[in-house]
Amino acid sequence: MKQSSFEVKRDFIIKLGKALHKYGTPAFRMESHLRNVAETMGLDGYFLVTPTSLTFVLWAPDDTQEYNYVMRVKPGEIDLGMLARTNQLVEKVTAQEVSLSEAITQLNTLAKQAPMHTPWTMLLAFAITGGAFAMLMAATWNTIIWSSLLSGISFYLAHRAEHSRGVHEALEPVAALLCAFMAVAISQIVPDINIPILILSSIIIFVPGLSLTLGLSELAARELIAGTARVMDGVMVLFKLYFGAVLGMAFGALIWGQVDLHVMEVSTWWIKWLGVFLLSLGLSVVFKVRPKDIPWGILSGIIAYSAAFAGSAYLGEALGPFIGAFVVGVYANLFAKFTKSPASVVLLQGIVLLVPGSKAYISLNSMVLGESMVSIPNIGSQTFLIFMSIVAGILFANVAVPQRSSL
Repeated sequence: MKQSSFEVKRDFIIKLGKALHKYGTPAFRMESHLRNVAETMGLDGYFLVTPTSLTFVLWAPDDTQEYNYVMRVKPGEIDLGMLARTNQLVEKVTAQEVSLSEAITQLNTLAKQAPMHTPWTMLLAFAITGGAFAMLMAATWNTIIWSSLLSGISFYLAHRAEHSRGVHEALEPVAALLCAFMAVAISQIVPDINIPILILSSIIIFVPGLSLTLGLSELAARELIAGTARVMDGVMVLFKLYFGAVLGMAFGALIWGQVDLHVMEVSTWWIKWLGVFLLSLGLSVVFKVRPKDIPWGILSGIIAYSAAFAGSAYLGEALGPFIGAFVVGVYANLFAKFTKSPASVVLLQGIVLLVPGSKAYISLNSMVLGESMVSIPNIGSQTFLIFMSIVAGILFANVAVPQRSSL
């Protein structure tokens, strides 16, 4: 039986919504984008998106047909390559280069595609990310090297979590526990190891700085349900990571003996800038960015860090990221305008360089133990101001250079 025009449009929008959610699109962007697509197709729609549920209501303008769709889903993971490909398909549908039936088939094909990167490539990306973050934290070379190596534990567990429900549910605390335990063991035989920074660097890929920033952005956009859910999920992930790290250090001290949590830093300026480049490169792989977009993503990270660094010199450490978020937001919107790709493809990579996820972790350590892993005064209030500075910078950038696409 041949489907009606309404049914085909409905099926495409539902497929599109499920795909966008799976690829980690924030609720406020996804709802706005689906409304625009529905209007383009001559339908009216209401969309309610949260990290764990989708609610779509679609109806014809003459009220002759209506369809309600409710589904419980798992929180999506960032996949910027698939997001760009999906947006490209929507552009073709809007330009009537592809029929809706063909578009639905292509969405199904995209969903079944094999992973863009091999496990070995992802392992290398995790290692680069861990070592690069240690560089940003002004760690010694021993700490940087071991951070890269211990990141392999995080990768192995993340890879296993894709095939094991048990590992998936306990991923963050187990990763932090094992990395902390190994960090204490390494400190017994390797000099000048900064144990807290080593642990944080090896699990940095799980620290929910970006998730917290996206949640606050959703709250700022009055997406209260989705924003609250995302923020609370990020806070719980942070708690699980911290508990796992403390437990791992306790087990390590029990077996290997007490360790001196001394702090050693390297002040060489070029190490941090090398870390910015390598971190941007590693995240391009972790976020599954298309090869042709990787240079633009790396440039986004460099622009964000440079602008924030310059802004901090005049506005202070807490407000400097506002300049970084504003500049990288303008850059992302211009990128979207000229390449017809979602701004998120480069925006998220720049924002990651600004988000104070590590500072939130350090703040938690200071609050619980009364000890500071690094010398940062008023880190609690500074962390909150940085989060809000990033959100405000993105909002101001969207005013200065309006977005071409809602994604």
